[in-house]
Amino acid sequence: MALQTEYEFILPKGYLDPDGNLHKEGVMRLATAGDEILPMKDARVQQNPAYLTIILLSRVITRLGEVKMVNTRVIEGLFAEDLSYLQGIYRRINEQGSNTLTTVCPKCDHQFVVEVEPGE
Repeated sequence: MALQTEYEFILPKGYLDPDGNLHKEGVMRLATAGDEILPMKDARVQQNPAYLTIILLSRVITRLGEVKMVNTRVIEGLFAEDLSYLQGIYRRINEQGSNTLTTVCPKCDHQFVVEVEPGE
């Protein structure tokens, strides 16, 4: 079984870019040791430790809709509900392991991801 390193997500609200376009679908990859350590040297994190979340997410989100590059400015522009949602995904895939399952509808062959409770 191959190690899954990327996880698709759909934001509850979505990122509204400066042109008024809404971006909801994205991909987050597993974090590396560098992703967790290097931001600690950033002056923004040293001044405000809460900013670590912004930098971490900007490093591990590899795609967000049609946004050309996900950077700290994009993450700062997320609605609070979406930021919280992404923090949950980050914790789940990097600290606890994923509790998602990819499955296919037997009637229409549509592939989708569902969350399962541990022990199911």
